[in-house]
Amino acid sequence: MTGTTVEPTPPPVEQTPPPTPASPRWRSWLMDGLSEQSARHPGPHGTPPAEHKGQSWWRVMCLTGVDYFSTLGYQPGIAALAAGLLSPFATLVLIALTLLGALPVYRRVAKESPHGEGSIAMLERLLPWWAGKLLVLVLLGFAATDFVITMTLSAADASAHVVENPFAPAMLHGANLWITLLLLAALGAVFLKGFREAIGIAVALVGVYLALNVVVLATSAWQVLSKPVAIGNWWDAMMAQHSSPLAIVGVALLVFPKLALGMSGFETGVAVMPQIAGDAGDDPAKPAGRIRDTRRLLTTAALIMSGFLLLSSLATTILIPQKEFEDGGSANGRALAYLAHQHLGEAFGTVYDISTIAILWFAGASAMAGLLNLVPRYLPRYGMAPEWTRAVRPLVLIFMVIAFAITVFFNANVDDQSGAYATGVLVLMLSASFASTVAARHRRNRKATIGFGAITLVFGYTTVANVIERPDGLKIALLFILGILLTSFASRVHRAFELRAVEVVFDETAARLIDEALVAGPLRVIANEPDERDVAEDYREKEYSQREETHIPDGGPVLFLEVVVKDSSDFTTVLDVHGEERSGARILRVEGAVVANTMAAVLMQLRDRTGQVPHAYFHWTEGHPFSHLLRFLVFGDGEVAPVTREVLRRAEPDLSRRPRVHVG
Repeated sequence: MTGTTVEPTPPPVEQTPPPTPASPRWRSWLMDGLSEQSARHPGPHGTPPAEHKGQSWWRVMCLTGVDYFSTLGYQPGIAALAAGLLSPFATLVLIALTLLGALPVYRRVAKESPHGEGSIAMLERLLPWWAGKLLVLVLLGFAATDFVITMTLSAADASAHVVENPFAPAMLHGANLWITLLLLAALGAVFLKGFREAIGIAVALVGVYLALNVVVLATSAWQVLSKPVAIGNWWDAMMAQHSSPLAIVGVALLVFPKLALGMSGFETGVAVMPQIAGDAGDDPAKPAGRIRDTRRLLTTAALIMSGFLLLSSLATTILIPQKEFEDGGSANGRALAYLAHQHLGEAFGTVYDISTIAILWFAGASAMAGLLNLVPRYLPRYGMAPEWTRAVRPLVLIFMVIAFAITVFFNANVDDQSGAYATGVLVLMLSASFASTVAARHRRNRKATIGFGAITLVFGYTTVANVIERPDGLKIALLFILGILLTSFASRVHRAFELRAVEVVFDETAARLIDEALVAGPLRVIANEPDERDVAEDYREKEYSQREETHIPDGGPVLFLEVVVKDSSDFTTVLDVHGEERSGARILRVEGAVVANTMAAVLMQLRDRTGQVPHAYFHWTEGHPFSHLLRFLVFGDGEVAPVTREVLRRAEPDLSRRPRVHVG
């Protein structure tokens, strides 16, 4: 489009004020970076800066791997508790769902959202108006459950490795809760100081951790093969409990939803897509190289994790007595560490413990970074976030308080938190599979639609089964959802009278009409309903009525300003103002999310463009003030005149520069 682009007047408060008696130093520190855009929040999941060249896909895989691969620290023990001697068979079902379900779904998600938006953004595009926003808020609640429980569960498992280490001081025995809280506090301190992208650290942690696990599993395989009686004893005990192969398959299918936290890394894998370099000639809108490498990342991570899950399940089930998996047992929450100490000695076991503690702690850092980048990605766009959510430190403090509360509630118990963790993971995967199904249907791909639909049903069953079996996850998610909804809508109401325009663009015709009207003196703008455009007489009648009721000077030209509400659930938009002439009437027509705020933004830009304070003329609207308020908040119209005046008052404190509002 050609025309005149006018930058909007920024809100009055954009920069963090310097320390004053009314603004103490601690507040300035807390709100540091308040004017920073959410996409630039520090953390490994953030959008890299423009000068960032990107990383190789395998290095980025290690970044998501600190979350995904670290589940080996507790997954085998949880599987043994959930499925008992059938743990390897339930793990096989989990692997099948991973490779045949989650992997195809997220390969599709990577194609549909190549900039790391994920499945939530896909669903946001499917539903119009407020329904899409409400769905996103609900999914954000489940995502917050996933990430927060990742932090608390990982820290709790790290504390279990600390306490059970033979070299740990006696004073630490039974201090799991305090150690977990200390690890979480250290995590929060890192982000309060300023967390930076650490792919190099992730590569080192993942490389060392996987190498140590290879040693442990290879040693365990040697132990099993050198003592075939161990396999026989496990098989006989399993067949004594479940006499037929069909019973084994049936029980494995029933219990595998409890193992679903072994698929926790897929959403993170898509979130880190912007970190992947891709190809030099990638189209920014559809980066084929980045999509290809992300799919390679997801496939490689899934294959590696599937192999480790199966081998670890076999090793821990065959070599560790079942009583050791129970609460208080030596293998509870640390099954592979138990094998490392028992078969490779205390020195190697301690090295393994240190590596496990490090990667579990860094998994919490990955989850925190995901939260800090996920929440501001959506809420500010909806006007559903207070001003302070653009600063990192207040969000860190809130998330840490929540993590402390959950840790205390579950007494830092890994097993008790697994249900909540699995719920968050499964709901996100269910949403991703459903979004993939709809996307395939829109592209008229019948086979893909049927395939993704079947996966959606499987994830739906898995989610429902997990919620019925362990409802704690749903309860926690509902608390997050309720908190997000209440704060979001309170913020929306609080920010309702902002200008809410990213920029205002006048096309050539609009610019010409403005310049011609300016010759006769100050601009006179009549607010007009867009549906009152049927015949030319409507404009003449409206102009005559306004001149009579509001005493517009005779003879001077007027401009009609018409606002079409496209989607009232949006908050900030780019305003494209189009000019046209109808039977002598000069009209400025613009699409916006709400009538009053859009008119105020256009009036402010008319003032800035011309240097003259414009005059706007309105009719009073009949009806109850409360009903008009609801219409303004929900539908974007309501009583336009007083709201326009209030928006202008807040945007321009200088009365001499504020556009004039006349009502008749």
